[in-house]
Amino acid sequence: MTKMVRFGFLAVLMFAVGCAGQGGSGGGDMGSADRVAGDNKGVKIVKPRTASSVDNQVEICMETNGYTVEPAKNGVNPGKGHHHLIIDVDLPPAGQPIPKDSNHIHMGDGSTCKTIELSDGMHRIQALFAQGNHVPYDPPVSDSIVVFVQ
Repeated sequence: MTKMVRFGFLAVLMFAVGCAGQGGSGGGDMGSADRVAGDNKGVKIVKPRTASSVDNQVEICMETNGYTVEPAKNGVNPGKGHHHLIIDVDLPPAGQPIPKDSNHIHMGDGSTCKTIELSDGMHRIQALFAQGNHVPYDPPVSDSIVVFVQ
């Protein structure tokens, strides 16, 4: 019964996330590499899959298509940047640097995977690709998933 309730809640949440117009698909693993309008460019969360049950320590991995991942110290370079993880909050406003706190995790070293610790329960994780100055592309290059920590 608990799995049925969880699945129903997830279905409603995924519909809401998908309709939010955040620039991502809301699916994480729905098969589309297009995470920003046109050109088949974007970012995709490839691990874990959306709706996964995960441990408190969870590794998040992203892939890019049409963008090059590089360390933030390389500065602002067209078509290049680095990953950020946005946990349980909305994407920051366009044109603004991404804050740095427990809900906004910077991966300025140019890595594509990051292990984070999450509390028990449901969490929305968004990948947001940004330039070397931590300002996201406009429109946002993002993807999102929902996971359950047990």
